[in-house]
Amino acid sequence: MKTPRLALAATALLASTALAACGSSADGAKASAGGKADVVLRLPDPGNNGFLARGKKDGSLDKALAAVHAKVAWTGSAGPFAPAAQALSADQLDVAQGSITSAVAALAQKPGFKLFAQTAPDGVGEGILVKNDSPIKSVQDLVGRKVAVSQGGTSEYLLLKALEKNGVPADKVERVYLRADQTAGVFNSGQVDAWATWNTFSTPTIANAGAHFLANGKEVGSDNYAVWAVRNGFADKHPEVVKAFYTYLRENGLKEKADPAAYLNVFTESGPTAVTPAEKDIAVNVSGQGAAAEAISDADTARFGTVARFFADQKVTKQLVDVKPYLIDINKLGDGAK
Repeated sequence: MKTPRLALAATALLASTALAACGSSADGAKASAGGKADVVLRLPDPGNNGFLARGKKDGSLDKALAAVHAKVAWTGSAGPFAPAAQALSADQLDVAQGSITSAVAALAQKPGFKLFAQTAPDGVGEGILVKNDSPIKSVQDLVGRKVAVSQGGTSEYLLLKALEKNGVPADKVERVYLRADQTAGVFNSGQVDAWATWNTFSTPTIANAGAHFLANGKEVGSDNYAVWAVRNGFADKHPEVVKAFYTYLRENGLKEKADPAAYLNVFTESGPTAVTPAEKDIAVNVSGQGAAAEAISDADTARFGTVARFFADQKVTKQLVDVKPYLIDINKLGDGAK
């Protein structure tokens, strides 16, 4: 995902997940004073790490939303944005986080969502991984090699950016398309030579599998923002809820950046969702250098356009995607300017 990005834990795809609301501290909420029913905001479950996990556990998110007569229903699990985009468009989800690269690919379809917030690109937690004993020492050494990527999002973008920056023709490197949550075993067994991925997967791989970045996001010149998307109908009907949720994202993202360790292993210290002691320092470093959610500025919009142009030029999308019609000015939401 990814900061809030740690909430993008690898899980089964949302599209195949039962999207009935999971239990939350808001499940028993009653109609608020004056008889006004609470609006339900459906979010992917945040897992075990990050400020949304903390907000689920301590009830602070429920409290923030109660001020605008809303409550949370946790649906499915956070994961790749492509299935989340489908769930948004199918009215099975109200808000989700992803990358601008994945969003551009989804916007090339028939989207039922718009973007209302951004988090600056992750310069240190995403990039191209190789094993520590790999003979690959530079991006140029990827020529003739196999690199695992997830199609049409962060992963493929990072690889193509690295190749472009280093003057390597894209067709000189074999892209092996795999789901991110199915790639670790393939990479660890040596069936691919490198893996372009983000911090959900890079952190455990670096900590536990003897790997390092051949090039990270900063080094490849990445414009891969994290973005927050909201279902069109929800934003139209409940702008005050979207604003309240954005405020929570902003304020608590800053708290996590200031003390990343406090937002690890929120529910459990063990099991598959837990950050291990070996992973902790890496996770803290990535989150500490991350950013909090912000409104989408004109400068951000221009960089989104650069990503869209790059994907069109690289034939990832069939045509240039105009991102601007799908952006919300969160500061003006509800007053007729979107």
